Amino acid sequence: MQGDAATIAALFAVDPAGLGGVALRAPPCAARDDWLALLRALLPSESPFRRVPLNTGDTALLGGLDLGATLQSGRPVALQGLLAQADGGVLLLAMAERMTAGAAARFGSVLDTGQVLLQRDGLDSVLSARVGVVALDEGADEDEQLPTSLSERLAFHMRMDGLAKDEEGPQWTAAEVQAARQRVGRVQMAAESVQALCAAAMALGIDSLRASLFATRAARAAAALAGSDTVEEEHIAVAARLVLAPRATRLPPAPEEQEAEPPQEEASPPELAENPAPEPPPESPKDEQDDTKNDDSDDADSQPPDPQELAERVLEAVQAAIPAGLLASLKIGALQRAKSPTSGSAGAEQKNALRGRPVGARKGEPRAGQRINVLETLRAAAPWQRLRRSTLPPTSTKLPRVVVRKEDFHVTRFRQLGQTTTVFVVDASGSSALNRLAEAKGAVELLLADCYVRRDSVAVLAFRGKVAEVLLPPTRSLARAKRSLAGLPGGGGTPLATAIDAAAALAGQIKRKGETPIVVLLTDGKANIARDGSAGRGPAASDALAAAAQLRATGVSTLLVDTSPQPQSSAEQLAAAMGAQYLALPYGGAQSLNQAVRAVAGRN
Repeated sequence: MQGDAATIAALFAVDPAGLGGVALRAPPCAARDDWLALLRALLPSESPFRRVPLNTGDTALLGGLDLGATLQSGRPVALQGLLAQADGGVLLLAMAERMTAGAAARFGSVLDTGQVLLQRDGLDSVLSARVGVVALDEGADEDEQLPTSLSERLAFHMRMDGLAKDEEGPQWTAAEVQAARQRVGRVQMAAESVQALCAAAMALGIDSLRASLFATRAARAAAALAGSDTVEEEHIAVAARLVLAPRATRLPPAPEEQEAEPPQEEASPPELAENPAPEPPPESPKDEQDDTKNDDSDDADSQPPDPQELAERVLEAVQAAIPAGLLASLKIGALQRAKSPTSGSAGAEQKNALRGRPVGARKGEPRAGQRINVLETLRAAAPWQRLRRSTLPPTSTKLPRVVVRKEDFHVTRFRQLGQTTTVFVVDASGSSALNRLAEAKGAVELLLADCYVRRDSVAVLAFRGKVAEVLLPPTRSLARAKRSLAGLPGGGGTPLATAIDAAAALAGQIKRKGETPIVVLLTDGKANIARDGSAGRGPAASDALAAAAQLRATGVSTLLVDTSPQPQSSAEQLAAAMGAQYLALPYGGAQSLNQAVRAVAGRN
C-alpha cells in the first residue's frame, strides 16, 4: 500500500468523526478496493461500516415512520435510518460526484452536528450520528466533482492516480490504531503549531477555516499514532502535506531577495566619519564566554520554536507534496465549474404532473390524471388510526383496517429535464472571417456528433454586412449542419448589436418551447455597424453594449470567445456587459473551441 494512502487510512481510522472523511477520487480498480479493505481492517471490528447507494431516499437515510409496524400497532413506530445506524462508524458514499445539492446538505448537517434531527411523519426525535464519510468520486472529467458543501467537510482529498506507485510508508496494525483512538483525546497542541498551520493555509490561498481545523485534528491523530502526547513538528508536516496541499489554490509567495551589499557595509556619511563609533568593550575571559554560550544554548533549547520559522518549514513540506501541474489544472477547472445553474447538457429542470422522473410526493387529490402515491398516503394516515377508529359509530359491525381521509391523499411529483440548444453566433465580417470561420464550422460539427447521445440541438447564426441571419435552425442533423456551414460566406461590416438582438430573439423562441438555450458568440468585439444600419464605430459600440445588457436581462447562459489574434479589451467589455464567460483563444482550433463550449455548458 502506498505511503500517503496508508497514512490517510490510519489517521482517518483514529478519528473518523473529527476528521469528517475522505474524498477518494478513483475509478473502480484494485487499488481502491485495497485501500478500502485496509481502512476496514484498521477500524474496530464493532464499528459500523455502511454503504450508501446513490439516490438513497430520505426515509432510508434519515429514518421515518415504519409503515407496517405503525399500521399493525395503531401508533407511530419510528424506523432508524442509515445515518443513525452508522453512529460511531463510517459511511461509504457510492458515486458521490453525482450527488444532488439537497443530499449533500443533509450529509453536511450531520457531519457538522453529529446528530440526525428527525421531524417528519409525526415523529420528533434527535438521534446520535457521529460518523465519518468516504466519498467515492468516480468522475472521468475535471468538472465532475463532489458538491462543495460535502467536499469542504472532508479532511482528506485523495487521488489514486496522484500518488507515486513506488512510494512506501509506515504500516500500522489495528491494535496500534485502537491505542491511538484512546490516546488522541489527551494529545496537546501548542498555540505556535496552530498558528503555523493557519499561516500555511493562508499562504496557499485556502479560504475555508475548516481546512485549518482539520489540519490540527490530523496533526493530533498523527501524534497519537506515534505514541506521543504532544504534537511535534513532524506531525504538523504530515497534517499540512495531507490536508492542506490538495486544497492549495496558489503557490506561496517567494521570499524577497536580500540586497547584495548589507546596509552596514555601505560607506559612512561625512558627519558619521568625523565621530567614529565607540570601541567595543574588552572581551571577557574564555571561560566566561563558554559559560555564556552554554547558557544561551540552554535558553534556546527551552524556548518554543518561532511561529514564523515553523510556518516556513511547514510550507516547504506542503510545496514538496503539491503535484506538478495541479495549480494549472485548478485554473482550467475554475472555468469549467463557473457555469449558470440552468446550464448543462440535460437542460433546465421542469415540473411535470404526469411524466418524468419521480421526485417525491405532495398533498393533493388524484385529479386530471395525476397518480396517487399509496405509500405516502398510508404514511400520512397511519399515526391517526387509533383516534379515527375511536370516533367511528358504535353500530359499525366491520371496522376498516385503515381509515383514510381526504387530507391524507398524496400525489406523485415528477421532474422532466428539458433539451439544451447551443446557439452559435458567428462573426463572418471582414475582420474575423479569415481567422475563425473554419474553426467555428469544425466546432459545430464536433458538438453535433455528441448530440445523438445527449439529445441536444445546435443552431448557427451568422452576421456580416448589415444583417444577421439564421443559417441553421435548431437541429440534431449532422448532414444538414454541414450543408449549411459549407456555404457560409465572409467579409463586410460587423453589425454586432443586430446579431445580439437576433440571438436573444432565437433564445426566447427556444425558451418558449421549454428548452434551455446557451448562446456562444464568436467575435473580436469590433462593431462598426449600428442597429439602424449606419456606419460608425462609436454608435455601433454603444448599440452593442445596450444589446448585450438586454441579453443579460433574459438570464440566458452565454459564452463570448474572443477570436482576434490578440485579446481585445472591446470583446472583454462586451462579455462583462452580457454577463458572459470570456474566453480568449488567439491560437484555438476547432477541438479547443469545442472543449471550451462544453466546459461552460457543463457537457463533459
